Amino acid sequence: MRSEAGGNVRKSLTVGIGGLGAIGRQVAAAIDAGVEGLELVAVSARDLEGARAKVAGFARPPKVVRLGELGALADIVVECAPAAVFEEVAEPAIRAGRIFVPSSVGALLPRMHLVDLARETGARIVVPTGALLGLDAVRAVAEGTIHSVRMVTRKPPGGLSGAPHLVENGISVEGLTEPKKVFEGTAREGARGFPANVNVAAALSLAGIGPDRTTLEIWADPALDRNTHRIEVDADSARFTLEIANVPSEENPRTGKNTGLSVIAALRGLTSTLKVGT
Repeated sequence: MRSEAGGNVRKSLTVGIGGLGAIGRQVAAAIDAGVEGLELVAVSARDLEGARAKVAGFARPPKVVRLGELGALADIVVECAPAAVFEEVAEPAIRAGRIFVPSSVGALLPRMHLVDLARETGARIVVPTGALLGLDAVRAVAEGTIHSVRMVTRKPPGGLSGAPHLVENGISVEGLTEPKKVFEGTAREGARGFPANVNVAAALSLAGIGPDRTTLEIWADPALDRNTHRIEVDADSARFTLEIANVPSEENPRTGKNTGLSVIAALRGLTSTLKVGT
């Protein structure tokens, strides 16, 4: 598929999506409905038959392939799968020199060798903003000196239940009547203990001063019906505080409805003639 722009012919970029849960299905449907400069050519999931059923009604049904095959078929590979299979999607795409867009950003932190591999192969790793805000501002002040970055996440208890950190430390969030702090530490530790909950902290740390200097608190709050994130940044060029309250996805309360929208916006930015923001 090609488009005319100012007399020049520009080829559309092909997209493959690994994972068709709440985020992946939303992204796939949006591209199938029409995003200028993008063409959905392949999808995958652990359940291939289930994946076929989910895209059967698309205007242009993509190929359904194994997770590791996406990199051979698409210019852009979008990871929307469980963190357990992150590398199964990421490594072949990066080795093939593709643009890799991860939604499980926390899974990238213990796999920074993939960034080194991308340097060797010419691949790009494009991290969406996700359920956070203000990454443009954080990236800007990171060009100077950042003194500290602190993030406080508050979620309805149901959105945290089953997290490895809670299970390993015998922390219960059932029947709470008041807010309970369930974690305090670094963004790296938080991503390891809450792999389905704090991809936002991982993205924030990569935009700023790194996962070992970015501090994180996580609270289970029974009074909330939205996932809230507050970030406080102190730098030599600016000091700012930002807060967002995201509506949880009905399909997966551990993630916000706007996470998939952020991925779509990031993909649109790869091909749009006018791109706003850094």
